[in-house]
Amino acid sequence: MKTATAARIDVMLSTLNATDVGTLDSIREKLRMVEEELREMEESELADRAAATLAALARGDIAEWKRGRAFLQSKIGHLRS
Repeated sequence: MKTATAARIDVMLSTLNATDVGTLDSIREKLRMVEEELREMEESELADRAAATLAALARGDIAEWKRGRAFLQSKIGHLRS
């Protein structure tokens, strides 16, 4: 079970890393996928932060989007412990 969780975390981190490039639609979809995965893992606070990061992107607040993405990358990485 722990291996499956680690794999899910790796996929989320890879997905977040892939938000550096692509269309806005593809970046939004990647963030939605991370949000959904966090909700499935019952990490509601992080899922809410993913939703807030998505909202920042939707309103064009790139600085807040970058902060949110960095926060998610850091906190999701810590889920391994």
